[in-house]
Amino acid sequence: MSGIRRRDFVILLGGGAAAWPLAARAQQSGRLIRLGLLGPSLNNPPAIAQYQAFRTQLGDLGFREGQNLTIDYRGLDDPRGPFVVAAELVRPQPDLIVTAGPETSLQAAVGASGFIPVVIIAVNFDPLARGYIPGLAQPGNITGLVFQQLELARKQVELLTQAFPDKTRLALLFDAQSADQFGAAEPAAKALNLQVQALRLENPPYDFDAAFRGVASGGAQMVLVLSSPFFLPHLARIVELANAQRLPSMFIGKHWAQAGGLMAYGAELDISAGTFLPFKTLPSPRTTTLRPPTKASILSNCF
Repeated sequence: MSGIRRRDFVILLGGGAAAWPLAARAQQSGRLIRLGLLGPSLNNPPAIAQYQAFRTQLGDLGFREGQNLTIDYRGLDDPRGPFVVAAELVRPQPDLIVTAGPETSLQAAVGASGFIPVVIIAVNFDPLARGYIPGLAQPGNITGLVFQQLELARKQVELLTQAFPDKTRLALLFDAQSADQFGAAEPAAKALNLQVQALRLENPPYDFDAAFRGVASGGAQMVLVLSSPFFLPHLARIVELANAQRLPSMFIGKHWAQAGGLMAYGAELDISAGTFLPFKTLPSPRTTTLRPPTKASILSNCF
């Protein structure tokens, strides 16, 4: 394995303290790199596409499964729970853990991994405020991206109101994983003089048909579906239910609009290898900052 490619792999997966052990280990001739990934379950097209992009880009850099790389992927919605699957993930002692999703993904990985370095895509939680890292500039054994959707939730309410100024009753569909988003969206809606119908789903797998019957019985004129890893596998059904009621709807991420949702607004973020390519040179240990995504987009379909 060439020196350039060793460096690229370290840069690719986040750099800094989290990736530093890979540099030394990969210098061993023929060293097999073991990567553990805890993220969205691969039971829906967006998650599958992201994972395939991740593997393809690793291959383009010379890291191929079955040759010099193994990837053990586990889904967050495994019925045994994330802590059980995280324990299984670290049992073979991987060189690096990648977590993508809500706080439970990092909780499980940190609880099970000990000193194994972790690269995160933190969705809807602040790892600094929650005590997982000592500081943004020196995150220690954890580095990666921080993806807060609270501001996006406020903006989604605003965009719906601008598009449909005659609508005054908004349903908010959320669960425990998206409760913080609800906490941002509800006051934003009330500040715009909207009546809010809060529909919290409990105990997955959720009954989305019943949820939308609740939307209809509550007289909602618009619906905002907040972001949860438990919603994504059912995006086609959720979009179908919203469209069947001819409700102006707002979702997070372009895949919802591509599935037929009326509007989608969110940051452009995936778990592909390119997520970490902005690291142009190999940084020193303990000096890599956590980073937010920098681009958001809106997509819409004809109602």
